Amino acid sequence: MTLRLHNTLTATKDVFEPVAAGQVGMYTCGPTVWNYAHAGNLRAFLVYDLVRRHLQVSGYDVTHVMNLTDIDDRILDQAMHAGVTIGDYVKPYVAAFFEDMGALRAQPATHYPRATEHIPEMVEMISELIENQHAYIADGDVYFRIASFPTYGALSHLDRAGLRAGARIAQGGRGLGSAEPVPGGASSRIRQDKYDKESVSDFALWKKAQPDDEKLGAAWDAPFGRGRPGWHIECSAMSKRYLGVTLDIHAGGVDLMFPHHENEIAQSEAANHKQFARFWLHSEHLADATGEKMSKSAGGFTTLRDLTDAGHDPVAVRFFLLASAHYRTRLRLSTESLHAAAEQVRRLREFADRVQRSTPSDVDDGDLLRRIGEVRTGYREALDDDLNLPQGVGLVFELAREANAAMDSGRVGERSRDALLLLVDDFDAHLDIVRSEEPGLAQEVARLIAEREAARKGRDFGRADQIREELREKGIALEDSKEGVRWRRVR
Repeated sequence: MTLRLHNTLTATKDVFEPVAAGQVGMYTCGPTVWNYAHAGNLRAFLVYDLVRRHLQVSGYDVTHVMNLTDIDDRILDQAMHAGVTIGDYVKPYVAAFFEDMGALRAQPATHYPRATEHIPEMVEMISELIENQHAYIADGDVYFRIASFPTYGALSHLDRAGLRAGARIAQGGRGLGSAEPVPGGASSRIRQDKYDKESVSDFALWKKAQPDDEKLGAAWDAPFGRGRPGWHIECSAMSKRYLGVTLDIHAGGVDLMFPHHENEIAQSEAANHKQFARFWLHSEHLADATGEKMSKSAGGFTTLRDLTDAGHDPVAVRFFLLASAHYRTRLRLSTESLHAAAEQVRRLREFADRVQRSTPSDVDDGDLLRRIGEVRTGYREALDDDLNLPQGVGLVFELAREANAAMDSGRVGERSRDALLLLVDDFDAHLDIVRSEEPGLAQEVARLIAEREAARKGRDFGRADQIREELREKGIALEDSKEGVRWRRVR
């Protein structure tokens, strides 16, 4: 089977082949930790997880680097108003990011480099760009000279003529120049683009230190003056540090394509004289219930904490973000869609559990065995076709109905059962929804529910309420229904 990925750079589905056989170097844009990650960010992060998992299924050894942007104008603005250093300000948001990734069952990246820990690499790259005339110093700031890089705009298929004078802020919020957005609009911290730049399209690599930067712990020495890095140079320097000059895959949200990824290509290739990334993958936006793109800067966003507080299981959120639509299709978040995802997770878990507990019949149904083979092949082909997980999962649901009917009528023999177990392994290698939350958790909750029911029957309502409260403190909410007592994880 051949893996094909939609490469933004070529605008086609290309056969994936890494630089080194069997080895994949993948860099993905992680969070800017000035606030909690919203559900749109989480969709992009889970797409990275899907890419990595399928590469592993395909037999590759993956080195995955995911950066943490722990310095930018928004962080500086918020830290200044909070009266703390940027290091202290980002701590809770860094912790929350890893908490969210764990709850969503994302595999940990190989490396999580932080921008503030890689200033020397950035200074070195900027120095190289200045030396070879791709960058210049203007009033203590350093800018990349776009005119020196003729292929600028190739990733986003940009018409260079569109970079007209005066168009300093690009769609998506972050401009080509030195300005970066902060929540609530313009801030006193933001230095506007300077008119002494050679071109308003040139973007900042380094920003001269301001008095507030020193107090916030956000200024470093460099040959071209004390200051701090621009946003774009961070990823170029860190990806080179961990993966070398040419990446097999660079992934991010579609909103990062321009100007961020375009700027990464320009500065990296100008400094290293090699192709920066061979494959570029971009996931589409997640829209809120009104259909608007989710955005922290605009002030309207939903976090994983919001969703779990509303009673949604993080595993159902994972399924919704990964399997409800192809990663290059816009997706809308709603209560109804999350409930539907939770129901699909329940059905797949019950199917997997039934197959695992089933006792094989004496005779196999040959037609069923053939169908299982077809679905396993179709599932793999869907994932190899630009990670079409929704299509693959659709095939699994169709077969699950057939297999349940076969188990009802005793037509699943040992060979069919083994093939179904392999199918479960196939889809759960990507979805990761079948395993229980924690070893022994389900058994412990079941024991306490049984004890609570016994207390209620004995009219010991005090003990029953005490058990409910104990479970709530463990992050377990109980729901009494006609079918019995159900439980779910909450924060």
